[in-house]
Formats: sequence, C-alpha cells, structure tokens
Amino acid sequence: MDIKEKIEEIVSKVQNNEGFADDFKKNPVKAIESILGINLPDDQINAIVEGVKAKVSLDKAGDVLDSLKKLF
Repeated sequence: MDIKEKIEEIVSKVQNNEGFADDFKKNPVKAIESILGINLPDDQINAIVEGVKAKVSLDKAGDVLDSLKKLF
C-alpha cells in the first residue's frame, strides 16, 4: 500500500465529501479505516491521520494565501 497515495485519496475525500469530512472530524481512525478497508495498528493509522490533517491544513493555508494575493 502506498501511504502517500492513500493520504492524497483521503484528503480529496475530506475536501469534496461533506459527510466524510464530518465523519473524519468526529472519528478520524474509523473514517480512514472505512476507506482503507483494513484495520491497521494504531501507530500506522495515527500516522495517516496526522498526514491527512497536515495536508488539509496546508491546502487551506494555500487557499488563504491565494485569496490574499488577489487582493494585491
């Protein structure tokens, strides 16, 4: 399994599917396991959760910066 690819897939789903985004906010481990279809050890699933959260935060920050650039 390519972890980076899975993180991108999950990030896309968080950004484009409001129901999944809500599930991810409430219980990220369960939401990710539903995408992966397997039960991973906590340390691995937590690494994916943190990767998704970081990527979503970076994407949001990029959107804010793009909006600010348009102002100037």
